[in-house]
Amino acid sequence: MPLLSIEDVIKEYDGIRALDHVSLKVEKGTIKGLIGPNGAGKTSLFHLISGMEKPTSGKISFKGRDITPLDPHEIAALGIGRTFQTVQIWGNMTVVENIMTGMHLRLKGGILSSGLWLPWIKKGEVKALREAKEILEQLDLIGRWKSPAFQLPLGKQRLLEIGRALAMKPELILLDEPASGLTLAEIQHLSERVLQFRGKGMTFFIVEHHMGMVMEIADEVAVLDHGELIAEGPPDQVRSQPQVIDAYLRKKLTHA
Repeated sequence: MPLLSIEDVIKEYDGIRALDHVSLKVEKGTIKGLIGPNGAGKTSLFHLISGMEKPTSGKISFKGRDITPLDPHEIAALGIGRTFQTVQIWGNMTVVENIMTGMHLRLKGGILSSGLWLPWIKKGEVKALREAKEILEQLDLIGRWKSPAFQLPLGKQRLLEIGRALAMKPELILLDEPASGLTLAEIQHLSERVLQFRGKGMTFFIVEHHMGMVMEIADEVAVLDHGELIAEGPPDQVRSQPQVIDAYLRKKLTHA
């Protein structure tokens, strides 16, 4: 049974079809890439998976359970974490506090309400702080754990957002254009971290315009064009398919 299953999903906005009978699966412990030209419907699909929007028709299942009617917080509690195209961090909070906000669905009480550095910190907060620092260690951010998050460069802010999603202890993480705005060195570092967590059993579903990154790290790649799934399979197989080449060539010609 796949970890995530999308079955014959249609999404319309005021009569305009953004997704047209899309069906695909994400297997546990893999990295699945989702690519396609601008306006292909990639982010719309992520909105449906995370519960931010509802499909016009079709079904989305996670671990065999129909999650289509659930609200975002219910889907997150089941084990789906997400990042967004635009970095969404708490800039005035410290780096470690940002990580700890990702724990609110699985920890009782106000993690940040008591003041992290006071001597009477509750036992649960001590455990949460330890877990948060372990995540930062894995992301190479531990040296900045007390810094305000806004002081981090963009590449590290994106890693911090992934860390916050990891703090939920999800089984699946949706990464929405994680390489956007990053340098090649930052993209390489990001790719290494994603592969590191995949090696520990984490599953990733990645929307990305940086085709090179997706083709390098994904086990499978799906391609959307005008809301339709036009290709799916191993990266080397997908990149050579005529309809994929045509979709990206058409994009370049449109912007020429």
